Amino acid sequence: MIGGGILIHAINVFIVITILPSVVRDIGGLPYFAWNTTLYVLASVLAGGVCARILPRVGARVHYRAALVVFALGSAICALAPSMPVLLAGRLMQGLGAGSVSALSYTMVRTLFPAPMWPTAISVISASWGVATTLGPAFGGMFAGAGMWRWAFWLVAAVAPCLWLLVEAALPRDLARAPSPTRRMAYLNLAVLCLSVLGVSIGSAGSGVWRNLAGLALAAGGLGWFVQLERHGARRLMPVGATRTAAGLGATFAAMMALVVAVNTEIFVPYFLQTLHGMAPAHAGYLSALMSFGWTVGAMAVAGAGVRAAQGWMRVGPVVIAFALAGMAVLMPASGLGASSIGGLGLCLFAQGLGIGMCWPHICAGVFGFAPVGEQDLAAASMTMVIMVSNALGSALAGMVSNMAGLADGGIAGAGAAASLLFGGFILAPVGAFMAVRRILALQ
Repeated sequence: MIGGGILIHAINVFIVITILPSVVRDIGGLPYFAWNTTLYVLASVLAGGVCARILPRVGARVHYRAALVVFALGSAICALAPSMPVLLAGRLMQGLGAGSVSALSYTMVRTLFPAPMWPTAISVISASWGVATTLGPAFGGMFAGAGMWRWAFWLVAAVAPCLWLLVEAALPRDLARAPSPTRRMAYLNLAVLCLSVLGVSIGSAGSGVWRNLAGLALAAGGLGWFVQLERHGARRLMPVGATRTAAGLGATFAAMMALVVAVNTEIFVPYFLQTLHGMAPAHAGYLSALMSFGWTVGAMAVAGAGVRAAQGWMRVGPVVIAFALAGMAVLMPASGLGASSIGGLGLCLFAQGLGIGMCWPHICAGVFGFAPVGEQDLAAASMTMVIMVSNALGSALAGMVSNMAGLADGGIAGAGAAASLLFGGFILAPVGAFMAVRRILALQ
C-alpha cells in the first residue's frame, strides 16, 4: 500500500514527461508546455501542506479514498482533454490527488510500523521510484509512438482503483485517528511556499539566464519569508524546529533537500548522452535510469542495518554521490568516448543513485525520531512538501547553471561546457548533505 502510494505519483510523472511532446502536437498549447509540470508540483505541495490537517478529521481510509477519486478524475480529464487549458485543469487535479497519496504514504510508515522498521518501510518508497523510472518511459514511449497518448492517461487512471483495493485490504479497520492540531491552519505560510515554488518553476521554464536568476531570486526570497513565518509566526505549517538547521528536525530536512538537489543533474543526462556521445534516445534514457536503479539497490541493501551501521551509511552516502558527480564532470564533456568510458559514465550514474539510497531511508526515519510529540503526522506530511520544493529548486538551479555555461547556445561545445560546470558545481550539494548528516548524528 505504501509503495503503491508513491508509485502512482512517480509513474505518472515519468509517463507524462514522455508523452507531452505528442500531446502538444495533437492539441496545441506549446507556450503552456512547462505549466504541466508547474501546476502538478504546485498542487502536490498544497496537498502535502493540508494532509496533516485533514487526516485527524476524516481518518486515513477516507482520506485515501478521496485522494484516489480526485487523482482518477484528473487523469480522466487529461485523457479526454480537447485543448491545453482542459489538460492543465486535469493536471492540477492529478497533483492534488497524487500529492495527498504521497504524503499519506510517509505518514503511514510512522503510523503502521514500529521505529526499527521505519528505514525498511521507507526503502520500499525508494524501490517504487526505481520501478516507475523503468516502466514510466517505456509505457509513455509506447503510447506516444503509436499516436495513442490519451491511453497513457487512462492507464494511469486505472492504477487508482487498484490502490484503492490495496488500501481496503491492508489498512487496519481499528486504526486510531491522530489528535486534531491545536493551532489553526497557516494559510499565509502555505501561500508563500506555493508562490516560491511557482516562481522557481516559471523561471526554470525559460531559456534565458536572467529569467532563471529571477525565478531563483523570487524562490529564495519566498523561502526566506516562509522560514521567518514558521519561526516567529503564531501559526505554523511544519513542526517545531523544522526550519532550524541547528535542531535535529531542521538538519534532517536540510540533508533531504541537499540530496534531492544533488540528483537533479539527472534531468540533463539524456541530452548530454545524445549530443556529446551520439547515443540513441532510448539508450540514453535507460542509461540515465541507472541512477534510479542504484537508488533502489542502495536503499534495499542497507534498510535493515543496525544503528551503528546506519550511521556509517549516512556518512558514506553523500561522499559516494560527490565522487560520482566528479567522475561525470570529467567523463561527460569528452565527446566521442569509447565503450569503456560510456561504461564509466553508467557506473557513475549507478553510484550517484547508490549513494543516496545508502543514506535516504535512515535520514528520512530521522524525521519521525526528531519530530516533537504530537506533531509526528505533521512531520511526515511535511516530507512531501520538502521533496517537491527541493525538486523545483534543484531543476531550476540545474537549468540556470547549464544555460550560463552555454547550453542554450546549442552544439557540442555548449553541451560540453554545461556538463562540466553542472556536475562539478553540484558537488556542493552532497557536501552540504554531509555537513547536515554530521549535525544529525551529533544530536542523535
